[in-house]
Amino acid sequence: MGTAKIVEEQIGIKAADGSEIETFLTHPEGKKSTAGVLVIQEIWGVTDFIRTVCRRLTEQGYTALAPHLYSRKEEKEVFTEENIMDAMRPFWSLPPEKRGDQKVIQEMVASIPENTRKIVTKVMFERENTEKRMISDLMEVDKFFRSNYSPSKIGVVGFCLGGGLAFQLSTQVPFDASVIFYGANPRKIEDLAKIKGSVLGIYAGEDSSINNGLPSLVENAVKYKLDFEMKIYPGTYHAFFNHTGMSYNRAASEDSWDRINRFFRIKLGGQYA
Repeated sequence: MGTAKIVEEQIGIKAADGSEIETFLTHPEGKKSTAGVLVIQEIWGVTDFIRTVCRRLTEQGYTALAPHLYSRKEEKEVFTEENIMDAMRPFWSLPPEKRGDQKVIQEMVASIPENTRKIVTKVMFERENTEKRMISDLMEVDKFFRSNYSPSKIGVVGFCLGGGLAFQLSTQVPFDASVIFYGANPRKIEDLAKIKGSVLGIYAGEDSSINNGLPSLVENAVKYKLDFEMKIYPGTYHAFFNHTGMSYNRAASEDSWDRINRFFRIKLGGQYA
């Protein structure tokens, strides 16, 4: 398949509550892609990294959409990449054995500015509700994608926070292919039985908080006969695929990109109409 000039657009998609979800879209100029990929952000939002993923997917023949999951006004002004980094830094500075100590965490939260406190509350203490709202938004984006672009096949790829969201969403939306980059398992592991398409899981070797769930994932993937493949990269850390981040690992990133391309090519096609 050849490449085509990439067209980039910023579009608004209506959420279930009437809010507008800002969405970054890439597609080939002058050609209609027969397949599409929903790209789900890391905790940082729709960053240069996520936009680069969309462009790279379009170079392979896919229409790509990346919804900004902090689009609502009350979040957009607070959930900037810089503010999120400031909010998470104190937590990351805690020794691993202290990160589950509620007293220590509460003392930490009480000491940080209001904006960063709002972020910590949303992404840590209200994580389940926040993810439910994000899943609702992603389902609306998926509906928009299917009805307005009519891809013959559709896949999803998510990173970190987005990897967990992609896995959960795959239990509720019939994707043809799902790529999970170091994302948490679905909240109910038995929901793996609801996944209709194929799943590729990509994990960092040094990522215990995520990898602790892998034995259960493998056991239940076998139990429910999931079309599932997995790759663990020894010696790499969470977010190794992000070329703008501190954990970037070039060799693992390049190898996993080859795996994604092969996986999507088999499951989605990616050719132009």
